[in-house]
Amino acid sequence: MLRMPGKSYQGPMPPLTEEQRLLREILRKDVYKLAGEIGDRNVRTNYKNLCVAADFIEASFQQAGLKVSRQDYEVSLSGLQGRTCYNLEVEITGSEKPNEIVVIGGHYDSLEDTPGANDNASGTAAVLALARAFAGKQTLRTLHFVTFVNEEPPYFQSKDMGSWVYVKRCRQRNENIVAMLSLETIGYYSDAKGSQHYPLSPLGLMYPTTGNFIAFVGNIKSRKLVQDAVGLFRRDAELPSEAAVLPEMLVGVGWSDQWSFWQEGYPGIMVTDTAPFRYPYYHTQEDTPDKIDYDRLAYVVNALKKVVAGLTGCRYEAQ
Repeated sequence: MLRMPGKSYQGPMPPLTEEQRLLREILRKDVYKLAGEIGDRNVRTNYKNLCVAADFIEASFQQAGLKVSRQDYEVSLSGLQGRTCYNLEVEITGSEKPNEIVVIGGHYDSLEDTPGANDNASGTAAVLALARAFAGKQTLRTLHFVTFVNEEPPYFQSKDMGSWVYVKRCRQRNENIVAMLSLETIGYYSDAKGSQHYPLSPLGLMYPTTGNFIAFVGNIKSRKLVQDAVGLFRRDAELPSEAAVLPEMLVGVGWSDQWSFWQEGYPGIMVTDTAPFRYPYYHTQEDTPDKIDYDRLAYVVNALKKVVAGLTGCRYEAQ
């Protein structure tokens, strides 16, 4: 097991600061908007809602004073005319290393016929919150916040997966992406013993069996990024964290948008609560906004501000 910097936080969860309480309510509002009000957002079962979600995300970025770029592409479906789908991106140009790009992303679609609160309204809400936090800030590296479409089946790991469409364009443009963080299913935590499971039983001997931590997961080629990200997270975070560098063919390791970046040779990691290995409502109609632990979600997002600041060379200080 690769040695990771810092130590995972141990101890009781401290009370939220005033800023963290405000962040909690913003995250709650955005999750309820996406998964409660909009709900099922998928090309095949509810294309209208998928477009409404894209419009909401665009408006949220714009309200933060950020200029939004829509990357549109058409998905063809059996028996239906092609439907246009959108990745949405905003950029904060680096002041000293503009050609070095850090991407913070998460998918906003849901599995068909599910509301997708944790998977992945939680990650989308986090992307929006981080974009608001860095709007108007100066970073040394260029920072992209992106929400991806079509991460869920039947588009997962296909040519129509939004993040793969996005990153293929990045490669065509010869963009130098030095880090990609995929925020994937980050809102569920449990203090019950035995609440955490793993795709291979030996991992349970190396990692906790209580699902109260946030995980940083990458493939072998992304090991330095895993170390850098978890090290930055652990400097001040008051929430347990674990990190793993694993073969990408292992079940679960490539189950999000960082997989697309690996296909094009870029470093990428998944920040996750481990989804089906902890969350009992994964990919069901019960994945609703009331299942989210908004206090701990706020802790995670607040600590991720330090991670993004460290990766981009920003003097931003999270409270």
